[in-house]
Amino acid sequence: MLALLLVLQASVDPGPVYRGSARELDIAIPRIETTVRVDGELDEPVWRQAARLTGFSQYRPADGRPAEDSTEILVWYAPDAIHFGVRAFEAHGAVVRATLADRDNIDRDDQIQLLLDTYADHRRALLFAVNPLGVQQDGVRSEGQDAGAASGAGVGNGRFDGVVDINPDFVYESTGRVTARGFEVEIRIPFKSLRYQSADPQSWALQVVRVTQHSGYEDTWTPAVRASASFLIQSGQLVGLTGLHRGLVMDLNPEFTTKVIGEPRATDYLYRATPEVGGNLRWGITQNLGLNATVHPDFSQVEADVGQVTVNERFALFFPEKRPFFLEGLEQYDTQNRLIYTRRIASPLGGAKLIGKVGSTNVAYLAAVDDRTQSRTGDHPIHNLLRLRRDLGASSTAGLVYTDRVDGDAYNRVAAVDARVIWKKIWFSEAQFAGSWTRDAAGARFAPLWDVTLYDRTGRSYGNHAELVGIHPDFTAASGFVPRAGIVTGRVFNRFTWYGTPGSRVEAVTTFTGLSSIWSYHDFFKARGTIEGGLSSTWLATLRGGWSLNTNISTDHQRWDSAAYAGVSVDRTVDTIPFVKPNGIYNLLSGNAGFNSPNRALTVSAAVAFGAVPVFAEAARGRAVALQATASWRPTAALRIEARWAHQRLARSRDGSRFSTANIPRLKVEYQLTRDIFFRYVGQYVAEDRTALVDPRTGQPLVLDSAAQQRIGPAGATRGNDFRNDVLFSYRPTPGTVLFLGYGASLSEPDAFQFHGLKRTGDGFFLKASYLFRM
Repeated sequence: MLALLLVLQASVDPGPVYRGSARELDIAIPRIETTVRVDGELDEPVWRQAARLTGFSQYRPADGRPAEDSTEILVWYAPDAIHFGVRAFEAHGAVVRATLADRDNIDRDDQIQLLLDTYADHRRALLFAVNPLGVQQDGVRSEGQDAGAASGAGVGNGRFDGVVDINPDFVYESTGRVTARGFEVEIRIPFKSLRYQSADPQSWALQVVRVTQHSGYEDTWTPAVRASASFLIQSGQLVGLTGLHRGLVMDLNPEFTTKVIGEPRATDYLYRATPEVGGNLRWGITQNLGLNATVHPDFSQVEADVGQVTVNERFALFFPEKRPFFLEGLEQYDTQNRLIYTRRIASPLGGAKLIGKVGSTNVAYLAAVDDRTQSRTGDHPIHNLLRLRRDLGASSTAGLVYTDRVDGDAYNRVAAVDARVIWKKIWFSEAQFAGSWTRDAAGARFAPLWDVTLYDRTGRSYGNHAELVGIHPDFTAASGFVPRAGIVTGRVFNRFTWYGTPGSRVEAVTTFTGLSSIWSYHDFFKARGTIEGGLSSTWLATLRGGWSLNTNISTDHQRWDSAAYAGVSVDRTVDTIPFVKPNGIYNLLSGNAGFNSPNRALTVSAAVAFGAVPVFAEAARGRAVALQATASWRPTAALRIEARWAHQRLARSRDGSRFSTANIPRLKVEYQLTRDIFFRYVGQYVAEDRTALVDPRTGQPLVLDSAAQQRIGPAGATRGNDFRNDVLFSYRPTPGTVLFLGYGASLSEPDAFQFHGLKRTGDGFFLKASYLFRM
């Protein structure tokens, strides 16, 4: 029998080989009507028939070089699913880095990323990533948003090839194992979990990325280059896919939650129980269009936002969306200037959304009814969010945005058009023009917003970027995140990158040097001077073995807005006089430096910033010192410990007196008992204090009327010492099927970090149970 099996296996014709380095990028994968067990063992005869993808190339930190570690991807499909097999080899005897992690928590592990563009439009791709043990990470990789030579992502880490959102979850199977020569993983992605074209046959774009921690390198199957305005357009293709069968796509996800919320009263402590039944429905109307609906969506699994220093901040801080119902298809709502921000829907009673692609047009619509607690009129606020984006040519787009929030007789409506055009492969230009129509207690008004990126060059060694953004003072986006209005911002940046020779200690050095200027909106059209801005230069160095260093130096200026200090007076004991602000402050020289260690069992990063800064509450010059450090320790494959500490001290330049201090330590401990079960503890202490406001000229106290307090904050000294603790038990075998048990408590004390005068200000228990029915 054994001999017969060996003969039968040997008689199977081997599958074709496609070498990415030889640009053999059109893959005719075999369609085989069989089933296999996803066990991480690529030993069934069907794997010998699979197409083999080889010939990987290095992409980061330096592109165009052969990969140091060899990788082989096997791929075939059945009528109901596509199958991938991974053989990743370690030629250096290095330790394969893999942990038994919770879903989406494999950034510090070796991993394989499958980027599957099921519409072959090169705008976004579904991300299916696995570590050597088969632990999953999934999401969507998009181009256009936050990409470019001067993007926030690019300046921060040297990347300018798009962004990845790992919040969406897809149902698929994966199992892996570490071998003597590296690791192997088996993956099955059912078509039921995907949206794709209605054509037959059809082609899907595919890119495969391998991340290796011992070297810090990223390799790609196709020879992707950095000198391109699009990363996804450099993918290969799965051609001739035919007879794909999804069946009925109907997911029902009932949920039961109960929360017991505690709060102190004058004489006792009261607990209130709020049991609730809700659920979600997902219906695949067609292969490329899906409808989602929710009733009483539950957000109990949301982890507390990482604390940010708020002292001396003038505008709202951005926090990412984490709530499950809003996450699927969230990338399709992307728009310049964040005109859509789903966290504005704070406590919805129910909602529905339509997501997909019709022809060459991406469609995303969301409607939700919010709770009365979010209303100023006593009504239920109603949100409507619409985003349409049409493909133009190979990778250019044109789009439309419409949002409204109706609250009784009050409303806010925003409409916008935008376009992104890629030209000569390494250049792109984009523009957005928007208007807001608002009616509230102040009356009805219209205001414009405009954003023009004149050009962005994404070259291998040289890139540049020029952009101009104007936001009218009355522009309001009640369903978006536009934290500052009444300004025009201009940015011009240049990027230079030098690459080391293969094997050298320094692998790449990148510098971003640029000028940013901010005008008052009306001053800009009158050719008056700027109110903020300056020069900056950021340097990033990638060292062999995964180390990275960064530093920045900048010089800025700040002029004070008279309207911001209306209602501010100086208390001279015998009387008060209006506060007279200085014209502005100049030559604000500051800098920072930091490092990131390689992803090992112990990984450390730290940064220090120092220099002259504005003290906005007093319209004065200050000196700031800020420190931030993070350490992640994985003593075993199942245990993760992460510690963060953020510190900031702000002093007045005129006399060196302290203005404010902030310390925010955070500890997260996770123990992964199995792939489905984990325990988590998060503790975060936010200690912020600020002295009383004084006149920078005389040192006398400042007095603020009620309107000024809303803009600046209280005039007297403020102090907050808040200690938050959260414990969670999680059982999640698949997305949608979960059992959560948790407890969280908020405490405060008069003196920071004493831990003997802590007083409970609120706590709560919660239970969530849900099950995913796939029909």
